[in-house]
Amino acid sequence: MSNIVKELEEIEVLEAASSADDREIKEVEDISPVSHEYGADDILILEGLEAVRKRPGMYIGSTGPSGLHHLVYEIVDNAIDEALAGFCTKIDVEILPDNQIRVTDDGRGIPTGIHQKEGISAATVVYTILHAGGKFGGGGYKVSGGLHGVGASVVNALSEWLELTVYDGEKVHFQRFERGTYDEEMKVIGSSDKTGTSVTFKPDCDIFPVIDFDYETLQDRLREQAFLNAGLEISIIDSRVEKGVKSDAFRYEGGIVSYVAWLQNKRQADVLHGDVVYLNGLIDNITVEAAFQYNTDFNSEAIRSFANNIHTGEGGTHEVSFKKALNKVINDFYKKYNDENRKKSKKPQKSNKNLKKEDEKLSALSGEAIREAINAIISVKLPECEFEGQTKSKLGNPEVGPVVYRIVSEKLTYYFEENPETANAVVQKAINSQAARDAAKKAMEAKRKSTSDGAGLPGKLADCYSKDKEKTEIYIVEGDSAAGSAKSGRDSEFQAILAMWGKMLNVEKSRIEKVFGNDKLYPLVRALGTGIGDDFDLSKLRYGRVVIMADADVDGSHIRTLLLTFFFRFMRPLIEKGHIYIAQPPLFAIKRGQSIRYAYDEPQRDMYIKELQGDSDVKVDVERYKGLGEMSAEQLWETTMDPARRTMLKVEMEDAANADLVFSILMGDKVEPRREFIETNARYVSNLDI
Repeated sequence: MSNIVKELEEIEVLEAASSADDREIKEVEDISPVSHEYGADDILILEGLEAVRKRPGMYIGSTGPSGLHHLVYEIVDNAIDEALAGFCTKIDVEILPDNQIRVTDDGRGIPTGIHQKEGISAATVVYTILHAGGKFGGGGYKVSGGLHGVGASVVNALSEWLELTVYDGEKVHFQRFERGTYDEEMKVIGSSDKTGTSVTFKPDCDIFPVIDFDYETLQDRLREQAFLNAGLEISIIDSRVEKGVKSDAFRYEGGIVSYVAWLQNKRQADVLHGDVVYLNGLIDNITVEAAFQYNTDFNSEAIRSFANNIHTGEGGTHEVSFKKALNKVINDFYKKYNDENRKKSKKPQKSNKNLKKEDEKLSALSGEAIREAINAIISVKLPECEFEGQTKSKLGNPEVGPVVYRIVSEKLTYYFEENPETANAVVQKAINSQAARDAAKKAMEAKRKSTSDGAGLPGKLADCYSKDKEKTEIYIVEGDSAAGSAKSGRDSEFQAILAMWGKMLNVEKSRIEKVFGNDKLYPLVRALGTGIGDDFDLSKLRYGRVVIMADADVDGSHIRTLLLTFFFRFMRPLIEKGHIYIAQPPLFAIKRGQSIRYAYDEPQRDMYIKELQGDSDVKVDVERYKGLGEMSAEQLWETTMDPARRTMLKVEMEDAANADLVFSILMGDKVEPRREFIETNARYVSNLDI
């Protein structure tokens, strides 16, 4: 209950700030080894775009798939900014052969005149100088997703080559760059009455280990932008013959209302109320839009937030304030609901004056209960965004919070008063969710008090000696046989083993009270020590790494998925803070005499067979592991648990809302969306075991 009190106290702070705010809400009109010597000569100055190529991760997050696709997002975001300014109606994105990218828009075109200070074309300045752009308050853009002026120049620096074509309504201007530098200045290559910008680039293989653009990843991002900019047309075409030519075009007049409806349809969830609630307002040039709809599922919560059309996957001040406003309004209606029930009851009721303030808080609904099964979009547009990092995953503007809170709380209150059926449906679902959570907590507390085996830890836990969370790790292993090998092979100083048994509960299909009382999940909860759900406390985590170690087969994959679903739904910070890992046990042991190789897939198995055979006809023995229990303790340590030799995958989450959708589709009780997902994605799987 302490979490509810804290939530309401935070709401009171926003409420006070909002009440003191007399600004008018306006309607939105449009939807190597190190040397011991360290001297002056060791200080390096990286000129121009050298810094970007030296440390690309600082600018695009990573040089993996997410960073690769981020290059496209940066160029598209520039075109989106033209749309926000009212000058762009169409954006085309094309994946060309050899994984080149072309982005074209019909905006005003990047200015090509000579920049007074630099003495070169302004477009050249934008693409070759960091922190140069038209979004620093010069009047070119009132609202934009670009803030630091590094997007275009970063893409240029990390591309093998980039070609820029600008149409200014009279002339066609062109310039080619190679790894951020150029030999020829911008030149006129023709005439045209159209306006806009076209950027074609090829990512540098010296920077990106693998260059392979995923059509669906780009498709999702572009669809999202079309939803956020009502009426803007965005198209994508994949011209790579080997991938199979395909294309899509997106245009949504309904904006984020259409976005919420599309998400509900993709999830194929039964909606709780027929209408999509839409709220909007404008205070001091900060535009706020919010849309949401509940469904009849449980354990899920999907809130997508955006700032100047940039997806803030880690949230920020706008998302926090939206949640608090939602919490406040629904609790107000919940109190009204209770008052009406008291009036209908014949039993004498105590006067509200006799109720202490803390008692009123303790009777409130928690934020988790209120947001159960919500699909929501919150979008803000403001002149100066303060993003945390160039990848713009979290909004930091403190002034946005009170604005969002005031607009959402006032508009939602009015909406619920005008639509009492929707209000009652939402409040009743929150009441049911809270009741289930309270019952689950009581059941878990009773089970905890009845526990008598050593210090409250589960009997199947083989703990480690160290208590240093920076070093310790716990392996979750299915079956006593595999657990036996793991216990014998581990380093008991820092490695703990927890044996699970039987099929795990699919929490996606289960009410929360069943999850809290589940005999297979409860030992895991006790071993980790954090609690779950509303009571989760990361500071109480007993191990720095939580490692899922399952068989390298379909059953093992299923167990991993069930555990990941549980962690995502009830212990999400474990994933968000990077504590969850997946062990990678080998599938095969290839032996010739005293030589042995471990293979993790069939191609690697075949490679080792050829390596050990050489030019001879000597037989090579191949052992296929059917499970971890078949491996000796020494083999398990050598291949899967030894920090010096093992391979582990760290579970990361880039987008909680999209992860929520995928878990709902794959692990939920709706068959059709799961079948559609499998049919769409099975072509990427070379060995599908069904």
